[in-house]
Amino acid sequence: MTRLALILPADPGPDPAHSPDMTGAYLESLQILDRLHRLMLDLVKDEFERLGQDDLTPVQGLLLYNLGGAEVSAGELRSRGMYQGSNVSYNLKKLVQMGYVHHARCDLDRRSVRVRLSDRGAGVRDTVARLFARHADGLRMSGVLEDPPLPQVNLQWRRVERYWADQIRYIY
Repeated sequence: MTRLALILPADPGPDPAHSPDMTGAYLESLQILDRLHRLMLDLVKDEFERLGQDDLTPVQGLLLYNLGGAEVSAGELRSRGMYQGSNVSYNLKKLVQMGYVHHARCDLDRRSVRVRLSDRGAGVRDTVARLFARHADGLRMSGVLEDPPLPQVNLQWRRVERYWADQIRYIY
């Protein structure tokens, strides 16, 4: 998977319309988010390796985790998990072939395929859930999630998410 790296400019230059401190902090946040996402994938990969689960990629494991107990279309999964279209289709096809996901044509719209976890897929979902629960407990015990409180941080990120979504809608 090819990833783009964000690089902070050495000097954003004097632009009175933009606060250099806020621009720098924003760009640093983007870098941190990118690194956190890659680290999360590495953590899932390491957990799979530790358990001898070598047939899945971390992205496929997260897809199973995000599918959870629901039965959804690929489009719904894409919008819920923010996966790229071809990536979801490819990974779902692989997960069906490996027996982690069941799929069936929708009764109402025969063009649409509904997917849900098999028992094997539910086992992977539970593995990833336990991994995340262990990490949440470790972070809670260390006090990392207290200053600022994680719910406050999440509120801020939801605001950024809404702003970005509005920007995308504005473009089109």
